[in-house]
Amino acid sequence: MTVAVDTETAPPRQQRPQGRRTGPLARLRRGSRKHWYAYVMIAPVVIVLGVLVAYPLARGFYLTLTDATSLNSARTIGVNHIDATYEFIGLHNYADILWGPTAYERFWSHFLWTVGWTVACVALHYCIGLGLALLLNQKLRGRVVYRMLLILPWAVPAFVTVFSWRIMLADGGLINTLLGHLRLPQPAWLEDTAWQRVAAILVNTWCGVPFMMVSLLGGLQSIDANLYEAAEMDGASAWQRFRHVTLPGLRPVSATVVLLGVIWTFNQFAIIFLLFGGTSAPDAQILVTWAYRLGFGQQPRDFAQSATYGVLLLSILVVFTTFYRRWLNRSEQSTL
Repeated sequence: MTVAVDTETAPPRQQRPQGRRTGPLARLRRGSRKHWYAYVMIAPVVIVLGVLVAYPLARGFYLTLTDATSLNSARTIGVNHIDATYEFIGLHNYADILWGPTAYERFWSHFLWTVGWTVACVALHYCIGLGLALLLNQKLRGRVVYRMLLILPWAVPAFVTVFSWRIMLADGGLINTLLGHLRLPQPAWLEDTAWQRVAAILVNTWCGVPFMMVSLLGGLQSIDANLYEAAEMDGASAWQRFRHVTLPGLRPVSATVVLLGVIWTFNQFAIIFLLFGGTSAPDAQILVTWAYRLGFGQQPRDFAQSATYGVLLLSILVVFTTFYRRWLNRSEQSTL
């Protein structure tokens, strides 16, 4: 149906008044007079965020530009107060970490392992979570019980889960005992570097799958059932329905949970720290636990280098998030 518009009787479009454009200060002043109550209401939140987030972030960035350690920082011993004596050294910490004489051992080896750990864990989280979500989306008897059992690892506190796995992965633990009964090799899960990494991925997968499963199950239940009925009437096979209906329907949920999974896994501190401790298994440490080790797990504690690792971690995640969102936007536009 075509709608005819009478241009003669239609109201004229409002023309922007000609004249000098107002500056940003004038617009800010006019906006503050018009919406002053909104600024007053959000002021407490801005102040709290400034104290809790902005100040520590700015303080940490300043430490990266110094040579601060536990030996030259301000401290109090008894009744004596010792002032800080560290100095401003510019970008020396960044240069030393990224391309210094021991840059590979101190940063790049941990960076490569952190990327591999993140990719492996997120891929396992997504694939296993999607499989379980597809299973629970079917009409099964006792589906609620299965769902509660599968969510249970997520509900248990992380330290309880990790300590339980640490006991099971020990030399005389349950895992190696079962492998021995099956006459299979019994790996040194907590001593050998390669098996330490396998154990870390195994434990993190156990802890992360429930979140992915619940999120993807919610996405599956939001897909219109009429799309599946139409696909079946067109003769689509199960794989074709999964590829052309399920995966496109899960795209918004998948984009969000994968992004969150990457950020959480890249910064996953508790599992590595609780499984191996703060000083053992140096080759299994990811960047965030290595930064903790520099700042609090050695003597003297190197606050400047630890803070530099933190800024580098933040920068890596910001760059990844930016490119990931742009890639998603381009993919969505190409499919329209």
